[in-house]
This record gives sequence, C-alpha cells and structure tokens, in this order.
Amino acid sequence: MKESFSPQEFARLLELVHLGMRTVMSRQGGESPYLERYAGIEQKILSMAGKYGCSDKVDVGGTGKLIPSAKTDEDKELRKMVGEADNDLFWHELVARLGDRDLGVEQTTAALVGKPGPPINADVRLKEIEETYWAEFEKHDLARVLVLRAAQG
Repeated sequence: MKESFSPQEFARLLELVHLGMRTVMSRQGGESPYLERYAGIEQKILSMAGKYGCSDKVDVGGTGKLIPSAKTDEDKELRKMVGEADNDLFWHELVARLGDRDLGVEQTTAALVGKPGPPINADVRLKEIEETYWAEFEKHDLARVLVLRAAQG
C-alpha cells in the first residue's frame, strides 16, 4: 500500500504523531512503558517530513533522533488542544475519584449500621454523586473545595 499526502495533510499527520507521543509520554515521561511501542513509527513518520514539504516541522534532537521542531512544539492551536484535553481530563478524573470515594463511604456506613431496605444500585448512586460534583464544580469551580489535613504528631 502506497499512500500520498499533500503537504497540509502530512503536516496534520505530524501533529497527530506529536499529540499521540505527548499522550504516551504524559504518564511517566521518558520512562513510559509504552514509549518503545510507538517510538519506531514516530521516527519513521518524522523521517518522511522532507518528502512532503514539512522539513521545517522536524529537527534532530540531542540524542540524534528526530523530534518535532520548536515550530511544532510551540504551535498555538496544538497548545490550545493540549490545554483543553488536560483540563477535561483533570475534571473527569477529579469527579470520578470523589464519586468512588463517596460511594465507598456510603456503602461501608450502610453495612456497618445494618441499614434496612433493599441494597442500593451502585451504578445509579455513583451517577447521582458524580452529577452533584459536576453541578458544584460548574457553578463554583474549586472555590469551595477544602482539604482537611490530619493532625501531625
């Protein structure tokens, strides 16, 4: 299979590779266990940049490997996408973790006090708890979040 790209299409492909590698690297930096899985294909695609008129989007890094150029790394549109994705991930992760925590507390408390009645539907209750957090954060952001620290000593 032989594919052909316009310079603009290949530039977008380079952006996708850049964004994908940022995702791979975001967990543990250069120590990501997934890095090896994608590093070869990244190098292959970056090496094709000149062929498609995109050599300005690739540089040679300090280790001799090809890397996205500063032009790619500093692209305002890409930075905006990354920022929006990071923000979205933060809120979803925060709501999910708080919801799981609160549901666990409710289930433990109910079990300890021998709460009568039918067992709760955990999926429905988790959704209710998460919706409460979404409403709170949409209205107040983090302004009403308080962290209680345990006494030291």
